[in-house]
Amino acid sequence: MPDPRLDVLCIGNAIVDVIADATDEFLAAEGLTKDSMRLVDAEEATRLYGHMQPAREVSGGCAGNTAAGISALGGRAGFVGQVAPDQLGEFYRHDLTAAGVEFTTPPVDVGIPTARSMILVTPDGHRTMNTFLGAAQELAVDRLDEEQIRASGILYLEGYLWDPETPRYAMVRAIEIAREVGRKVAFSLSDLFCVDRHRDGFTKLIDEGRVDILFANEAEILAMGGVPHLETAVASLAPRVETLVVTRGAAGALAVRGGERADVAAEPVREVVDTTGAGDLFAAGFLFGEATGKSLAQSLKLGAICAAEIIQHYGARPEADLRALAGELAA
Repeated sequence: MPDPRLDVLCIGNAIVDVIADATDEFLAAEGLTKDSMRLVDAEEATRLYGHMQPAREVSGGCAGNTAAGISALGGRAGFVGQVAPDQLGEFYRHDLTAAGVEFTTPPVDVGIPTARSMILVTPDGHRTMNTFLGAAQELAVDRLDEEQIRASGILYLEGYLWDPETPRYAMVRAIEIAREVGRKVAFSLSDLFCVDRHRDGFTKLIDEGRVDILFANEAEILAMGGVPHLETAVASLAPRVETLVVTRGAAGALAVRGGERADVAAEPVREVVDTTGAGDLFAAGFLFGEATGKSLAQSLKLGAICAAEIIQHYGARPEADLRALAGELAA
């Protein structure tokens, strides 16, 4: 197997993040549950946008954020996702490629605009997401560049994209291509609602040996394990994947690979401003570590450093130099 051209190829929803401040009272008035993620249609997206405070836009989506984080660390990252041939689609492509990410998936015109997520950030740094999937759910099998997948050391997939049927088939095909040439496959459960809706499908992927690296937060792994205790859930899932990674917010993170376990504390931060993208950037740090031959503990440390940087400002793009923050770990 030749050396990979890309360290990590990320597949996910191509979503423009629209980020604005909001109060708890605003969330209550809009009938929104704090810290949740919901899918909305075009009409609701337009209505809510009209009620939001002034916002800023950035190319987002979990996998896109992870790809940008890997690039910021000095890694070679690619992204596969679907945009429409519209203004937001052009913005998404320019913004992500400007971050150093290879993004070559052509736009598709099926009468559906580019996806966007309206992210409302409360003063305590928590975010409530309202996502219109738009063209992102039109990623089809024939849009995949099979040579790009074969040339990537790790294929990383976000669970959010499993929800619509069309991109689900594309993700399964991408996994098949990667496995055929012996590349690693990483998968993120993404959100508790994804686990609730697709537990059977995720379990099948895991039990068929199609996932090498599984990412979950504490709530997601408890739901996957169907148990109330973290260590019980870890003991249940860890033997079924090569590497299990569990993020725990302020409590840090852990990873298990075979008989090895590593735990890392959360990095100290001055102030939590916005938790948007914390898990995505943790995945970026960990995957960069895995792609560059770091130990399990070192990969966790890289993830913690990236997550800490991202929660100290708005949005899911690094503002500080991640390579400088990582020091020797990014060498």
